[in-house]
Parts: sequence; structure tokens; C-alpha cells
Amino acid sequence: MENKRQKTELADIFIEHAADYLNTAKLCPVQKKAYQAITQCRSASMGGHINSCDNCGYNQQAYNSCRNRHCPKCQFIRKAKWVDKLASNLPATKYFHLVFTVPHCLNKLFYINQKLTYGALFKAAGQSLMQCAKTPKYLGAKAGAVSILHTWGQNLDYHPHIHMIVPAGGLTEDGREWIPSNPNYFLPVKVLSAVFRGLLLKLLEASFKNDRLKIPKGTHFEQLKQQCYKTKWVVYSEKPFKCSENLINYLGNYTHRVAISNQRIKSHQNGKVSFWYKDYRCGGLKKVMSLEAKEFIRRFMQHVLPDGFCKIRYFGFMSLSNLKQAREDCNLIINKVTYFPVLEGLNGLEVYRQITGNDPAECPKCKTKSMKAVPLPKQKTPG
Repeated sequence: MENKRQKTELADIFIEHAADYLNTAKLCPVQKKAYQAITQCRSASMGGHINSCDNCGYNQQAYNSCRNRHCPKCQFIRKAKWVDKLASNLPATKYFHLVFTVPHCLNKLFYINQKLTYGALFKAAGQSLMQCAKTPKYLGAKAGAVSILHTWGQNLDYHPHIHMIVPAGGLTEDGREWIPSNPNYFLPVKVLSAVFRGLLLKLLEASFKNDRLKIPKGTHFEQLKQQCYKTKWVVYSEKPFKCSENLINYLGNYTHRVAISNQRIKSHQNGKVSFWYKDYRCGGLKKVMSLEAKEFIRRFMQHVLPDGFCKIRYFGFMSLSNLKQAREDCNLIINKVTYFPVLEGLNGLEVYRQITGNDPAECPKCKTKSMKAVPLPKQKTPG
């Protein structure tokens, strides 16, 4: 579970190497903010409270979370509430998982133009899906999708890509008919890949001509463009989810994930960090990778997103402006049981109680529900 204390946490590594790393690394303000938040999360510098039992006098100290979206300890409640809300708005049908990736030759360009290129990546992926789905010989309907940006691979290397959850079908223009897709695939991936490549390069070229796109040193845009057209782009498509429960669990695993969770960190000793990763070239075999601590931190920090950038977006009939009406139309046509939200309107403690079955008000010593919170002031950090 997300809130259990690990033997070695990301924060421990950050704290131990803070002086050395922060004095040598070139971090932008949003990266510095994330680094500081992760090191201070659930510490005295964040303030907190004492849970005190009115029955037996037992005291339990608890510190506040940093709530930074890159902190592996601060996603549990937020993820649960978001997934619960979205799941209640999804049409009751099967879903496909699509992954839109870009070739490695674009990595440097993407990294130095993150806000612009990530936005272009979302736009190209969404437009290619809508355009291909609308074509009569493929589906002939208006599709919908929930898309999530990830910038990492399992080994923490820089690898920007879009995950999409796509209903296995679409609505006609008048919204009165549901057109199911092929049961084995949503759209031909070769066609989708070609359209995606063309749209993304067109968006990047337009930004370059408008002097909005920074080009890596020693690189020419036209050469990069030709290299991209010579490279085979692949949109991956996985088998559809057979039930809504599988879909909900999947959404929870992907939407609020950070580059690495504390559970994947195996050890931190002698200046090296070892962590678990899946080697997809070997069929997802679980392996251990060891990196120098500074290199481990560098890899993590390159996945800190630009300030204010939204990493979850919606397309087609699942766009937020259309979602409520589209859901009603889809469920009326499909006529299947839908998911009912259970966390809507609950606060953080109530969500925690609902999900874990543990009651924060119950005293761990006398087992009575007599625990009350007494606020603690924040402690200033040195410097």
C-alpha cells in the first residue's frame, strides 16, 4: 500500500545527497520545488498533529504530506478519488489500451521544449485517434479517450509517451447509435502510427517556423525531420479489458504514478541505489538495476513536469464538456450496469477509511474510537 513505510525511500536518498547534488546539478525552479517537497514530506518542517486518545491517553505523532504530484507518498488518496469519479463516468463497454511513443531521436528536442512538445504529443495522439476512427472503413464513429502522459521507462530513462484508455466503439454524429469496434483491435495500428507521425511532425514544424521551438546544438530541424520519417513509429495496442473492475484497477495503476515508487527501491548503500524494474525486451522479466546515487537522482528529476502542465487529458465524446451527456447516451444505448461512485463527497480521512478499512479515530492501544487530532506548528528548516 502507498502509505506504508519502506526500509529505503526516495526521500532518504534525496536527503543524504542533497548538499552534493543541489550544488552541482542545474535544476529549474519547478525541479527544485519538487526536490524540496519530497525531502520535507511527512516531516516536522511540514507541520502536523498529534493523535491523542481521550480514553487511555495514548499519543501518536503524524506529520503533513507535501502534496507534490511527483512525491511517491502523496498520490494514494488523490488517485483513489480521481479513479472513482472517472470510473462512474465511463460507458459500460470494453476498453482498449493504446500507447503512442516517439523515436529516441526526438528525446533531446522534447526535453528542452517540454511544455510545447508534450502539448503537441497530446494533440497529435488525440487527433490521429479521432481522425482514423471517423473514417468509415475503420470505424465510422466519434471515438473517445482518456490519455495520460508518462515520460519514463522502467529504468528511469527519458521516454515520453501517451497512454490512452479507449472505449471499444464510438457514437454516431447524432449520438443515437453505438458502433462497436472490431473485438480484437480498435483501429489498424499501422495506419494510426502513420497518421500520428505526420500530425506530430507537422505541429513541431509549425512551432519551428514560428521560432517557438528550440533546436538542440549541432542539430538541424530538416535533418531531424527526415530522420523521423525514415524511422518506424509504432502505436501499441493491448487486448481489451474484459470487465470494468480490471479497467478501474488499471486506471489506478497508471494515472497518478510517479517515475518510481518507494516499493521499487531495493537498497541504498555505498553511494549506489538499487531498484527493481521490468525488462520488456525479456518478456517483462523482473530485474535489479544499480546506479550511482547522483545518476539515480538525475534520472528521476528529468521526469518532473513543467509547472501547471496537465498530464491527464480527454478527447472526443469523453472530453469533460461532453462526458456527462455522452455517458448517458452510451449507457442508454448499450444498456449495461454502470459503476456507481463510492468516494464522491468524502474527505481524505473518509476515503482512507473506505479504501483500507482502517479507522484513524480508533486507538491502536485500547481499540476505542477516541483518537482526536491536536495541531502541531511547522518547524523551520535550517537556512
